[in-house]
Amino acid sequence: MGINRYTIFIISDGTGETASQMVRAGLVQYSKQDINIVKCKNVRTETQVEPLIDDVVSKKGIIVYTVVSKVLRNYIADLAKQKNILAIDLLGPLLTNFDAYLGNSVVAPQAGLLHTVDEKYFKRIEAIEYTVKHDDGKAFSALNEADIILVGISRTSKTPLSIFLSYKGIKVANIPLVLNSPLPEQLSLVDQRKVVGLIIDADTLLRIRRKRLEKFGQDPGSEYASREHVFKEIEYANELFRQNRRWPVFNVTDRALEETAAEIVRIVATRMDIPFDYML
Repeated sequence: MGINRYTIFIISDGTGETASQMVRAGLVQYSKQDINIVKCKNVRTETQVEPLIDDVVSKKGIIVYTVVSKVLRNYIADLAKQKNILAIDLLGPLLTNFDAYLGNSVVAPQAGLLHTVDEKYFKRIEAIEYTVKHDDGKAFSALNEADIILVGISRTSKTPLSIFLSYKGIKVANIPLVLNSPLPEQLSLVDQRKVVGLIIDADTLLRIRRKRLEKFGQDPGSEYASREHVFKEIEYANELFRQNRRWPVFNVTDRALEETAAEIVRIVATRMDIPFDYML
């Protein structure tokens, strides 16, 4: 005697992930059964529903659905009843009770909102992972994937700016300028509209570097924090910026991180001819 094969059709006006997770959570109790799950996503019209119902009938399956539109929910329920199909509405009862409790406050139900939130979340995670991997010139292999590339000498807020922007879903690579060292070749191959230079006042940089060395128990009088060396680094950076005049240069001296980040995004978005909000 063969094993019965069961089919569960998931109908959703979004990605179907919510219903899929609920179904799989329930099926844990039936692990020995041979169960096929068919996910039907972005179903938002009655004409899309009809052939799906016919398919359910042919396979002797059942329906589990998450649909925001009350009209479409009722249509699925009525058609399933006509065809003698079991249809389980996961979202309808919840929304009905929310309407009763919240005073029917939903003016225009929108499908796929949860997926939109998920997309933003995963975009942010991807941006953070990319930014950490491309911090301080660690990697150049995927430099072209960056939304913004920051270039500057040590302690010009490259890393803090990069991380701050990555939490907004922006992929940032930052490249340190090292005295008398050439720029990486890969930088010349990317869209130069993405590249932004960072500079800082010499006295401010001296103070920051010395405090950093003291914090880690190192000699604050080392070359790294010497006035002569700092001036050489700043002049070297300025010379590179003069050679690459397409790069906007931001002076980060005594500027709030949020202010600098917002201005960088605005400039790059304008140069790339994309909406400012798109990058945020």
